[in-house]
Amino acid sequence: MKKRNKIAIAKKLRNNSTDTEKYLWKYLRGRQLEGFKFRRQHPIRKYIVDFINLERKIIIEVDGGQHLENKKDKLRDKWLKEQGYEVLRFWDNEVLTNVEGVLEVIREKLLSPSP
Repeated sequence: MKKRNKIAIAKKLRNNSTDTEKYLWKYLRGRQLEGFKFRRQHPIRKYIVDFINLERKIIIEVDGGQHLENKKDKLRDKWLKEQGYEVLRFWDNEVLTNVEGVLEVIREKLLSPSP
């Protein structure tokens, strides 16, 4: 897929975020989390990730039930890891019912020493 097309898809996804993604974005945008910048619906080669911090190469994915035991997600995560990214996955209900716990996990990864 061409880069221009991937960017157009990412823009469309940003405009059609899930309620859970919108909720988490309230806490990540504007360098609110320890001063780290996040982008949402960011293209990385053939994939578009929910949220990313480019400085620390941390990706955050918010998953609904369709992601349960999803082989494509496992292949995607493996490829992203090979590119040097760390992928953190959270379930929708986890974000909605325990956002402080989710943010704490993200904060710990951001502040931990780089591998």
